[in-house]
Amino acid sequence: MAFLDTSADKLQQLKRIEHIIKSGKVGQEALLNFLVNRCIIQQQNVKVLDGLIFEFLYFNSIDEIKKRLNSYFSVGLIDLTSSLKFNYQPLQDLLIRHDFQQADKLTQFYLCSLANLDKKDKRNWLYFTDICTLPSEDLYILDKLWRIYSRDKFGFSIQRKIWLSNNCNWEKFWLHIGWNKSGVPLRYPSEFIWSINAPDGHLPLFNQLRGVQVIAALFNHSIWFDDEFV
Repeated sequence: MAFLDTSADKLQQLKRIEHIIKSGKVGQEALLNFLVNRCIIQQQNVKVLDGLIFEFLYFNSIDEIKKRLNSYFSVGLIDLTSSLKFNYQPLQDLLIRHDFQQADKLTQFYLCSLANLDKKDKRNWLYFTDICTLPSEDLYILDKLWRIYSRDKFGFSIQRKIWLSNNCNWEKFWLHIGWNKSGVPLRYPSEFIWSINAPDGHLPLFNQLRGVQVIAALFNHSIWFDDEFV
């Protein structure tokens, strides 16, 4: 599996993995062994490549290989440590299954809970002043879960990267991530795309109708200035 390079182009990785999956049991077993070696034996940091392999094995492998995949990774690829504020396993489960609509709802719930809104005034939306209260470690994990199980297409850091690449122009940003059509915000939930085929940065959602202050504050959270994201 030397040709599966973690630094290779994502499209190339997809094509290679798809080709190996279609080759049958031997290829699928080799992919599983590669994943086990990286994530369990060597305990390397989970990369997008690992998420790609996991996804293709989860959805496309033969029953025998899928059973072994589930035995090795019964809760998924991401280690959710006890130091986090909440148990994010339900979100990991939804993202593994690509149930992106429910994952989006749960993500918004977690964000509000992290800001203690459930204890303060029962709001189910964020003010920009709430963003600075979000713990960096939890925000990092929420983002990583979305990235790993979406082929690096979805997540806050992905959205931020797109926003920066458009010179922080909100109209260009909305268009790029597919939240606007002909200058009009999409209607929730029917007009959004709840699949892996959505544009990069399409998920998770934020309410545009409440303005840009909240998402701007999120994009300026201190976590994104760590070396991993700079």
